[in-house]
Amino acid sequence: MSDRPTSEPDEPPGEPGDLPAALDGSDMTEFLRAAGMNDHQIAEAREHRHLELLAIDHLVVPEETLYDLGDIAEKSNLSAGQITRLWRSLGFAEPQPGDRLFTDVDVEMLRTIGQLLDMGWIDDELTVQMARVIGSSLSRVATALVDSIDPEEPYVEGGSRSEDGFAAIAPLLLPMLLQVMDYVWRRHVQAEVRARMAREHAEGDPDHRVVGFADLVGFTALSQQVDAHELAAVVDRFESIAYDTVNRLGGRVVKMIGDEVMFSVPDESSAVEIALSLAETYRDDDELSDVRVGLAAGPVLQREADLFGPVVNLASRIVNIAFPGSVVCAAEICEALGEVEGIGWKSIGSRNLKDIGKVQLFVLRRTEAVELPASSRQVAERRRAERREARVTEIEGRRTKRHPES
Repeated sequence: MSDRPTSEPDEPPGEPGDLPAALDGSDMTEFLRAAGMNDHQIAEAREHRHLELLAIDHLVVPEETLYDLGDIAEKSNLSAGQITRLWRSLGFAEPQPGDRLFTDVDVEMLRTIGQLLDMGWIDDELTVQMARVIGSSLSRVATALVDSIDPEEPYVEGGSRSEDGFAAIAPLLLPMLLQVMDYVWRRHVQAEVRARMAREHAEGDPDHRVVGFADLVGFTALSQQVDAHELAAVVDRFESIAYDTVNRLGGRVVKMIGDEVMFSVPDESSAVEIALSLAETYRDDDELSDVRVGLAAGPVLQREADLFGPVVNLASRIVNIAFPGSVVCAAEICEALGEVEGIGWKSIGSRNLKDIGKVQLFVLRRTEAVELPASSRQVAERRRAERREARVTEIEGRRTKRHPES
């Protein structure tokens, strides 16, 4: 059954974000009434402090859910199996017979896809592949948006969040975000096309990549000392530094895996600069611990914006044996790098890596860096540990202040 209200609103909301202009400056109750909510729904949402989420729910999909799987298969000329597979690939729960999940907008979208399939312009596999990429990417965008609107924080009476202020900007929020996503998507398509043309015109293997993993040291221990909100702040900072550093130096963040970032870049010199910069940036950050970085190079398979193959596996194994704050790479990196001013490497011998075997490995470092004696290194490390411990103590103090009963 539809989860939309049975009573008709005084004025239908129409397109997403197309609510009456008179709502500017009105309170949240009037805003939700105009969106079609009844007073019982509004009161229940206010009791659970979900008014903003209720508003977003009906702003992003204002159309009534009218059709189940059988209905939309008949209207779109796609089979129920095709629709189910596509829906699942987009990241949504699999529709069950009888569940009225689909709107008129869904009918038009699926009908268009069906026409393209019939004309042979696309096939089922391409459709599913694109659905997976779009679904995965936009799921992260949606999560970030909802987090910004409804952060998972304890409610504080008299806090600064304003329901009425949200009501004033909500009708503008969705159209603005759609414009931004369209613009950013176009720019990314242009950048990917230009990068691929450059690779195919360059000498060598166009599938050649340097793959790197940077792993945040001590994350598991930290996760047991702080609450979920403070841990989220640590992860956010870790991700922010990773994206800023990798993108600034010409690489691409492939994905974040909890306390680990995977990145890639076409050439070895850029990869080494990214790896060393990551190690240095995290080392100098008082709020985060060191990272260890592993690098490997060679041909990779790219599917749905992810990378696969032996090179990826090798880089992942290498990072697991690197010391905190160090950058370790396979021999191919050093061979391709050649003589580079300011960069040096030192062999650490052959290491037996799981499922790979013995591999000759090297530690990369900047040659201009002053090598401290052992005692000085110990002092420096102790000071970093003290700063991190002070940070944990500060986090614990704030948590105790917010939750004195715990």
